[in-house]
Amino acid sequence: MAEKSDKLKNMSEEELNARHAEKMKKKKAARDKIIATKTIEKGLVIVHTGKGKGKSTAAFGMVFRAIGNGMRVGVVQFVKGKWGTGERKVLEAFPNQVEMATMGEGFTWETQDRQRDIDAAQAAWEKAKTMIMDETIDMVLCDELNIVLRYDYLPVDEILEVLRQKPEMKHVIITGRNAKDEIMEFADLVTEMEVVKHPFRSGVKAQVGIEY
Repeated sequence: MAEKSDKLKNMSEEELNARHAEKMKKKKAARDKIIATKTIEKGLVIVHTGKGKGKSTAAFGMVFRAIGNGMRVGVVQFVKGKWGTGERKVLEAFPNQVEMATMGEGFTWETQDRQRDIDAAQAAWEKAKTMIMDETIDMVLCDELNIVLRYDYLPVDEILEVLRQKPEMKHVIITGRNAKDEIMEFADLVTEMEVVKHPFRSGVKAQVGIEY
């Protein structure tokens, strides 16, 4: 290892550049070979879960990317219906591409009414089902669906059955911490956000443009 380091130190910039170019050439050839084997095209079920911040943020990033590519998107917010979010304001600028339903009544500790939460979750799911089965919508975001599933406000078997029946090219994104094992097993892509450091723990309140 030391010999390799000394050899690199003794190389000229021209030699280093040539070595780097050859290394990247081999890496590109290997990557191109791998990519050539990936031929399947399908609608994905995507799950963002975990205790870390950024689940909905990452999902809305996909929504904005889809809009930029001319796709139609449906968004159902299962919990944050009462929050005035920046994402919602941006999406309102694309009425021909985005259908948004803010169905939630707020977090469960705010409503303190289990039946009201169940009713809101069921109404939101009915809207989400319609969007998922709509052939004219390319992507559906079920924001915080994992939370209502965690409290058993909706039957997970019904969600899975709808996902099995969705149009082949439809993308469905599901966010929220504590995703059910059954949902993660069914999904094509699962990302778990981890907390490393969060300002809330130091007494910093939710910030405009960061949390909402």
